[in-house]
Amino acid sequence: MKQCNVAIAGLGVVGAQTAQLLLNNQSSYATKTGANITLKAVSARSKGKDRGFDISSLHWCDNPVDLATMDDIDIVVEVMGGSDGPALALTKAALSAGKHVVTANKAMIALHGMELAKLAEDNNAQLCFESSVAGGIPALKILREGLAANDIQAVSGILNGTCNYILSTMEQTGRAFNDVLSEAQALGYAEADPTFDVDGIDAAHKLAILQSIAFAVQPNFDNLSITGIRAITDMDISYAAELGYRIRLIGRATAAGDAGVAPMLLPMGSALASVTGPTNAVNYEATPVQTISAMGPGAGAGPTASAVVADIMDIASGRNTYPFGRAAKDLASQSGNTSTAAQSSYYLRLRVTDEKGVLADVTDVLNACDMSIETLIQKQLEDGKDADLVMILHEASSENLVNACDKLKTMSVVGDMSLPMAVQK
Repeated sequence: MKQCNVAIAGLGVVGAQTAQLLLNNQSSYATKTGANITLKAVSARSKGKDRGFDISSLHWCDNPVDLATMDDIDIVVEVMGGSDGPALALTKAALSAGKHVVTANKAMIALHGMELAKLAEDNNAQLCFESSVAGGIPALKILREGLAANDIQAVSGILNGTCNYILSTMEQTGRAFNDVLSEAQALGYAEADPTFDVDGIDAAHKLAILQSIAFAVQPNFDNLSITGIRAITDMDISYAAELGYRIRLIGRATAAGDAGVAPMLLPMGSALASVTGPTNAVNYEATPVQTISAMGPGAGAGPTASAVVADIMDIASGRNTYPFGRAAKDLASQSGNTSTAAQSSYYLRLRVTDEKGVLADVTDVLNACDMSIETLIQKQLEDGKDADLVMILHEASSENLVNACDKLKTMSVVGDMSLPMAVQK
């Protein structure tokens, strides 16, 4: 039977879970792959920490990059994290040595994916990163394999469980963003510094990878439009519900080149709107299959380690694939920012002085920017002096929306404006 030796760099919750799966299921994996997959070496910051399994029989490396120079290692698993530093150094060294690499590092792949893909191809090595997007959901395998015969028009989804937990909890309880964020941190759904999650960066890293595989383009994180959820208020969630929508942070990329992450209003009956808690979901729009959805746990030790081991098993089985579904030379380059011409309906809330003629003045500003109101809620506030104008606007370009918002902000009667959000019909 073929021998396949594995080294793991990083023994946090994902690395430790991956190690335990490899140690406890060796016979089962051999039956499924025709290879004897053996964990041989590990590296982490602290050797003495209890990680739930015995490391005494494993070779220990203080420097993770040393794993790349070990002659008897076939696959290096990188689960340290970080877009640069030791993770990138190890990945480059391992691929340069002709060793296969499995990683859960979405930031590294989103920012350095092209360089690493070329390095893998030049050295006849595999670079696999299924676990980098949507945890236990085989989101990338669906694109590369299950939908290989299809023409992909769009890929979209809830790609960050922290944001989805916050938004769905705000919806269910009526509590404010900061309150629910604190709860998410206490429960371990959000980091002490939640920037990558709540500002949309984590979801954008994943979207850059999905976009590359779906549309045969070079991953370009800097090309994405990114808006997080910090500005979402309990008031907006309540008004959205009154209008028949739920707010979710959505990453979406289309074949036309539009790609970005932003909060959106989704119809309550839609598949993505029904997703609550720290769950991920991905929708694929394609021909001839039309639309399919995949939903499941997007993070955590078990789901992520499951995807890591699946990649190891693919390599051990001899199932070879290009990292982004095609040879690096066949991936089109992306330049400039995403298009501002794509049409969408938008949600907008204005806090205005409650006096005669204000609505007409707001309408005039919108008309001057080629925008108009489709649905309106007008509510007087308890103080009797102000009112909320809550609007769903007819389809317009994002460029027109920006122009309209800039003009509305200059009006003396406008005291506050919500984050404008696209509306999915």
